[in-house]
Amino acid sequence: MNNDQRLDLAVQAVVRAAEVCEAVRKQLVAIDKHDKGDRSPVTVADFASQAVIAQVLAEAGLPIVAEESLAELDEASEDLRTKAAEASGMSADDLRKHVAMGGGEPTGTYWVLDPIDGTKGFLRGGQYAIALALVEDGRPTMGLLGCPRWDIGRLFAAAEGDAWTASLSRAESHQPITAAGTNETIRLTESVESGHADHDLSTRLAEAIGVTEEPLRMDSQAKYAAVASGEADVYLRVSPGKTYREKVWDHAAGVAVVEAAGGRVTDATGKPLDFTAGRKLDNNTGIVATGGPQSLHDRVVAALKSSM
Repeated sequence: MNNDQRLDLAVQAVVRAAEVCEAVRKQLVAIDKHDKGDRSPVTVADFASQAVIAQVLAEAGLPIVAEESLAELDEASEDLRTKAAEASGMSADDLRKHVAMGGGEPTGTYWVLDPIDGTKGFLRGGQYAIALALVEDGRPTMGLLGCPRWDIGRLFAAAEGDAWTASLSRAESHQPITAAGTNETIRLTESVESGHADHDLSTRLAEAIGVTEEPLRMDSQAKYAAVASGEADVYLRVSPGKTYREKVWDHAAGVAVVEAAGGRVTDATGKPLDFTAGRKLDNNTGIVATGGPQSLHDRVVAALKSSM
Protein backbone atom coordinates (compact mmCIF):
# COMPACT_ATOMS: atom_id res chain seq x y z
CA MET A 1 0.00 0.00 0.00
CA ASN A 2 1.45 3.38 -1.00
CA ASN A 3 1.14 6.61 0.98
CA ASP A 4 -1.70 7.96 -1.16
CA GLN A 5 -3.75 4.93 -0.23
CA ARG A 6 -2.71 5.26 3.40
CA LEU A 7 -3.79 8.91 3.36
CA ASP A 8 -7.20 7.97 1.96
CA LEU A 9 -7.65 5.43 4.75
CA ALA A 10 -6.48 7.91 7.39
CA VAL A 11 -8.95 10.56 6.24
CA GLN A 12 -11.78 8.01 6.26
CA ALA A 13 -10.80 6.90 9.75
CA VAL A 14 -10.59 10.40 11.25
CA VAL A 15 -13.85 11.58 9.66
CA ARG A 16 -15.67 8.51 10.90
CA ALA A 17 -14.21 8.90 14.40
CA ALA A 18 -15.23 12.58 14.47
CA GLU A 19 -18.82 11.58 13.72
CA VAL A 20 -18.76 9.01 16.52
CA CYS A 21 -17.23 11.47 19.01
CA GLU A 22 -19.78 14.19 18.29
CA ALA A 23 -22.66 11.73 18.56
CA VAL A 24 -21.38 10.64 21.97
CA ARG A 25 -20.64 14.19 23.15
CA LYS A 26 -24.19 15.33 22.50
CA GLN A 27 -25.59 12.74 24.91
CA LEU A 28 -22.69 12.38 27.34
CA VAL A 29 -23.45 11.96 31.05
CA ALA A 30 -21.12 11.79 34.06
CA ILE A 31 -21.13 7.99 34.21
CA ASP A 32 -19.66 7.85 30.70
CA LYS A 33 -16.24 8.87 32.08
CA HIS A 34 -13.56 6.73 33.76
CA ASP A 35 -10.48 8.05 35.55
CA LYS A 36 -7.29 6.27 34.55
CA GLY A 37 -4.41 5.45 36.86
CA ASP A 38 -2.77 8.82 36.20
CA ARG A 39 -6.10 10.53 37.04
CA SER A 40 -6.63 11.65 33.46
CA PRO A 41 -10.16 11.02 32.17
CA VAL A 42 -11.17 8.59 29.44
CA THR A 43 -14.68 8.45 28.00
CA VAL A 44 -16.99 6.30 25.92
CA ALA A 45 -15.86 8.35 22.93
CA ASP A 46 -12.11 7.74 23.50
CA PHE A 47 -12.55 3.98 23.28
CA ALA A 48 -15.10 4.12 20.44
CA SER A 49 -12.91 6.51 18.43
CA GLN A 50 -9.82 4.34 18.87
CA ALA A 51 -11.73 1.22 17.86
CA VAL A 52 -13.25 2.64 14.67
CA ILE A 53 -9.94 4.14 13.56
CA ALA A 54 -8.10 0.88 14.20
CA GLN A 55 -10.78 -0.98 12.27
CA VAL A 56 -10.34 1.25 9.21
CA LEU A 57 -6.53 1.26 9.42
CA ALA A 58 -6.36 -2.53 9.68
CA GLU A 59 -6.33 -2.63 5.88
CA ALA A 60 -2.95 -0.88 5.88
CA GLY A 61 -1.38 -3.68 7.91
CA LEU A 62 0.81 -1.39 10.04
CA PRO A 63 1.28 -1.28 13.84
CA ILE A 64 -0.73 1.33 15.75
CA VAL A 65 0.65 3.09 18.82
CA ALA A 66 -2.36 4.61 20.58
CA GLU A 67 -3.11 6.22 23.91
CA GLU A 68 -5.88 3.97 25.19
CA SER A 69 -5.14 0.43 26.32
CA LEU A 70 -7.17 -2.75 26.59
CA ALA A 71 -6.34 -2.83 30.30
CA GLU A 72 -8.01 0.57 30.81
CA LEU A 73 -11.04 -0.55 28.84
CA ASP A 74 -11.36 -3.67 30.98
CA GLU A 75 -11.07 -1.59 34.16
CA ALA A 76 -13.89 0.73 33.10
CA SER A 77 -17.47 0.08 34.18
CA GLU A 78 -19.58 -2.42 32.31
CA ASP A 79 -21.97 0.38 31.38
CA LEU A 80 -19.15 2.44 29.83
CA ARG A 81 -17.89 -0.59 27.86
CA THR A 82 -21.40 -1.32 26.60
CA LYS A 83 -21.90 2.27 25.48
CA ALA A 84 -18.49 2.33 23.78
CA ALA A 85 -19.39 -0.79 21.82
CA GLU A 86 -22.73 0.72 20.82
CA ALA A 87 -21.10 4.01 19.78
CA SER A 88 -18.54 2.21 17.63
CA GLY A 89 -21.14 -0.05 16.05
CA MET A 90 -19.21 -3.12 17.20
CA SER A 91 -19.76 -6.09 19.40
CA ALA A 92 -18.04 -6.07 22.80
CA ASP A 93 -15.45 -8.56 21.51
CA ASP A 94 -14.70 -6.52 18.40
CA LEU A 95 -14.38 -3.37 20.48
CA ARG A 96 -11.79 -5.08 22.66
CA LYS A 97 -9.94 -6.43 19.63
CA HIS A 98 -9.67 -3.06 17.92
CA VAL A 99 -8.78 -1.10 21.07
CA ALA A 100 -6.03 -3.69 21.69
CA MET A 101 -4.56 -2.93 18.25
CA GLY A 102 -3.27 0.31 19.75
CA GLY A 103 -0.60 -1.60 21.63
CA GLY A 104 1.73 -1.84 18.63
CA GLU A 105 5.46 -1.28 18.80
CA PRO A 106 6.81 2.16 17.78
CA THR A 107 9.44 0.96 15.31
CA GLY A 108 9.85 1.28 11.56
CA THR A 109 6.68 2.58 9.92
CA TYR A 110 3.66 2.85 12.21
CA TRP A 111 0.58 4.89 13.06
CA VAL A 112 0.41 7.10 16.15
CA LEU A 113 -3.09 7.79 17.46
CA ASP A 114 -4.70 9.89 20.12
CA PRO A 115 -8.40 9.06 19.67
CA ILE A 116 -9.41 12.18 21.59
CA ASP A 117 -6.64 14.62 22.35
CA GLY A 118 -7.98 17.11 24.89
CA THR A 119 -10.49 14.89 26.69
CA LYS A 120 -11.10 17.58 29.31
CA GLY A 121 -11.96 19.99 26.51
CA PHE A 122 -14.26 17.36 25.04
CA LEU A 123 -16.02 16.99 28.39
CA ARG A 124 -16.59 20.73 28.82
CA GLY A 125 -17.61 21.37 25.21
CA GLY A 126 -14.32 23.00 24.22
CA GLN A 127 -11.77 22.13 21.55
CA TYR A 128 -10.56 18.58 21.10
CA ALA A 129 -8.82 16.74 18.27
CA ILE A 130 -8.72 13.27 16.80
CA ALA A 131 -4.98 13.11 16.14
CA LEU A 132 -3.51 10.55 13.76
CA ALA A 133 0.01 10.45 12.32
CA LEU A 134 2.14 8.15 10.22
CA VAL A 135 5.72 7.86 11.49
CA GLU A 136 8.43 6.59 9.15
CA ASP A 137 11.97 6.05 10.39
CA GLY A 138 11.38 8.21 13.46
CA ARG A 139 9.75 11.14 11.64
CA PRO A 140 6.05 12.04 11.37
CA THR A 141 5.50 12.20 7.59
CA MET A 142 1.71 12.34 7.61
CA GLY A 143 -0.59 13.99 10.12
CA LEU A 144 -4.32 14.51 10.51
CA LEU A 145 -6.13 16.60 13.11
CA GLY A 146 -9.90 16.18 13.13
CA CYS A 147 -11.30 19.15 15.08
CA PRO A 148 -15.08 18.78 15.33
CA ARG A 149 -15.45 21.91 17.49
CA TRP A 150 -13.42 24.18 15.17
CA ASP A 151 -16.10 26.23 13.40
CA ILE A 152 -18.52 23.63 12.06
CA GLY A 153 -15.82 20.95 12.08
CA ARG A 154 -12.42 21.11 10.41
CA LEU A 155 -9.83 18.63 9.24
CA PHE A 156 -6.20 19.77 9.17
CA ALA A 157 -3.86 17.44 7.33
CA ALA A 158 -0.35 17.03 6.00
CA ALA A 159 1.29 14.57 3.64
CA GLU A 160 4.17 14.62 1.17
CA GLY A 161 5.22 18.04 2.45
CA ASP A 162 1.85 19.72 1.78
CA ALA A 163 -0.59 20.94 4.43
CA TRP A 164 -4.27 21.72 3.96
CA THR A 165 -7.61 22.09 5.68
CA ALA A 166 -11.10 20.94 4.78
CA SER A 167 -14.53 20.68 6.30
CA LEU A 168 -14.99 17.36 8.06
CA SER A 169 -18.22 17.00 6.12
CA ARG A 170 -16.44 17.55 2.79
CA ALA A 171 -12.94 16.21 3.36
CA GLU A 172 -12.36 15.72 -0.37
CA SER A 173 -12.48 19.50 -0.97
CA HIS A 174 -9.50 21.16 0.70
CA GLN A 175 -7.50 24.38 0.75
CA PRO A 176 -3.77 24.81 1.42
CA ILE A 177 -2.64 26.34 4.71
CA THR A 178 0.56 28.19 5.58
CA ALA A 179 2.10 28.83 8.98
CA ALA A 180 2.61 32.46 8.02
CA GLY A 181 1.74 33.85 11.43
CA THR A 182 -0.39 36.85 12.26
CA ASN A 183 2.17 39.24 10.68
CA GLU A 184 1.35 42.44 12.55
CA THR A 185 1.69 40.96 16.04
CA ILE A 186 2.94 37.82 17.73
CA ARG A 187 0.25 35.68 19.28
CA LEU A 188 0.78 32.73 21.61
CA THR A 189 -1.48 29.72 21.86
CA GLU A 190 -1.40 27.58 24.98
CA SER A 191 -3.42 25.05 26.94
CA VAL A 192 -6.52 25.95 28.90
CA GLU A 193 -5.56 23.46 31.61
CA SER A 194 -3.06 24.89 34.09
CA GLY A 195 -1.55 21.43 34.50
CA HIS A 196 -0.61 21.46 30.80
CA ALA A 197 0.81 24.98 30.65
CA ASP A 198 2.83 27.33 32.81
CA HIS A 199 0.81 30.50 32.28
CA ASP A 200 3.23 32.59 34.36
CA LEU A 201 6.14 31.46 32.21
CA SER A 202 4.13 32.22 29.08
CA THR A 203 3.54 35.74 30.40
CA ARG A 204 7.28 36.27 30.97
CA LEU A 205 8.04 34.87 27.53
CA ALA A 206 5.43 37.12 25.94
CA GLU A 207 7.03 40.15 27.54
CA ALA A 208 10.48 39.06 26.37
CA ILE A 209 9.47 38.77 22.70
CA GLY A 210 7.09 41.73 22.66
CA VAL A 211 3.70 40.06 22.69
CA THR A 212 0.85 42.38 23.63
CA GLU A 213 -2.23 40.29 22.68
CA GLU A 214 -3.99 37.91 25.02
CA PRO A 215 -2.98 34.29 24.36
CA LEU A 216 -5.24 32.00 22.34
CA ARG A 217 -6.08 29.31 24.88
CA MET A 218 -7.54 26.05 23.66
CA ASP A 219 -7.39 22.37 24.44
CA SER A 220 -5.69 19.66 22.41
CA GLN A 221 -3.48 19.60 19.33
CA ALA A 222 -5.85 22.15 17.83
CA LYS A 223 -3.09 24.51 19.01
CA TYR A 224 -0.83 23.06 16.32
CA ALA A 225 -3.61 23.68 13.80
CA ALA A 226 -3.77 27.30 14.96
CA VAL A 227 -0.05 27.75 14.23
CA ALA A 228 -0.22 25.82 10.95
CA SER A 229 -3.10 27.92 9.66
CA GLY A 230 -1.71 31.28 10.79
CA GLU A 231 -4.22 31.85 13.59
CA ALA A 232 -1.33 31.95 16.06
CA ASP A 233 2.44 32.34 15.85
CA VAL A 234 3.78 30.34 18.79
CA TYR A 235 2.69 27.22 20.65
CA LEU A 236 4.62 26.63 23.84
CA ARG A 237 4.44 23.60 26.09
CA VAL A 238 6.79 23.44 29.05
CA SER A 239 7.00 20.09 30.79
CA PRO A 240 5.40 20.17 34.26
CA GLY A 241 8.43 18.52 35.90
CA LYS A 242 12.10 17.78 35.20
CA THR A 243 11.44 14.06 34.76
CA TYR A 244 8.26 14.43 32.70
CA ARG A 245 8.45 13.38 29.05
CA GLU A 246 5.84 14.03 26.39
CA LYS A 247 3.92 11.14 24.82
CA VAL A 248 4.29 10.68 21.08
CA TRP A 249 0.51 10.65 20.46
CA ASP A 250 0.19 14.12 22.01
CA HIS A 251 2.41 15.69 19.32
CA ALA A 252 3.12 13.54 16.24
CA ALA A 253 0.14 14.64 14.13
CA GLY A 254 0.50 18.30 15.08
CA VAL A 255 4.20 18.32 14.32
CA ALA A 256 3.57 16.88 10.85
CA VAL A 257 0.93 19.52 10.08
CA VAL A 258 2.96 22.51 11.31
CA GLU A 259 6.15 21.45 9.55
CA ALA A 260 4.35 20.74 6.27
CA ALA A 261 2.74 24.20 6.53
CA GLY A 262 6.20 25.77 6.71
CA GLY A 263 6.48 26.14 10.47
CA ARG A 264 9.11 24.77 12.80
CA VAL A 265 8.87 22.49 15.85
CA THR A 266 11.63 21.65 18.35
CA ASP A 267 11.86 20.97 22.05
CA ALA A 268 12.28 23.83 24.52
CA THR A 269 16.07 23.86 24.02
CA GLY A 270 15.88 23.99 20.22
CA LYS A 271 16.63 20.29 19.65
CA PRO A 272 14.65 18.43 16.96
CA LEU A 273 12.00 16.10 18.35
CA ASP A 274 13.17 12.49 18.43
CA PHE A 275 10.41 9.99 17.67
CA THR A 276 12.78 7.00 17.77
CA ALA A 277 12.80 6.63 21.58
CA GLY A 278 9.51 4.71 21.96
CA ARG A 279 6.15 5.85 23.28
CA LYS A 280 7.61 8.96 24.89
CA LEU A 281 9.88 11.73 23.66
CA ASP A 282 12.54 10.62 26.14
CA ASN A 283 15.28 12.64 24.46
CA ASN A 284 13.37 15.93 24.54
CA THR A 285 12.00 18.38 27.08
CA GLY A 286 9.06 20.65 26.29
CA ILE A 287 7.78 21.81 22.90
CA VAL A 288 8.10 25.01 20.87
CA ALA A 289 6.17 25.33 17.59
CA THR A 290 6.28 28.51 15.52
CA GLY A 291 5.03 29.93 12.26
CA GLY A 292 6.10 33.13 10.60
CA PRO A 293 9.77 33.87 9.88
CA GLN A 294 12.30 31.23 10.86
CA SER A 295 14.06 33.78 13.06
CA LEU A 296 11.00 33.86 15.34
CA HIS A 297 11.70 30.32 16.50
CA ASP A 298 15.25 31.17 17.52
CA ARG A 299 14.01 34.24 19.39
CA VAL A 300 11.41 32.20 21.26
CA VAL A 301 13.88 29.49 22.27
CA ALA A 302 16.41 32.11 23.45
CA ALA A 303 13.73 33.99 25.40
CA LEU A 304 12.46 30.76 26.89
CA LYS A 305 15.91 29.86 28.20
CA SER A 306 16.20 33.29 29.81
CA SER A 307 12.66 33.24 31.23
CA MET A 308 13.12 29.83 32.81
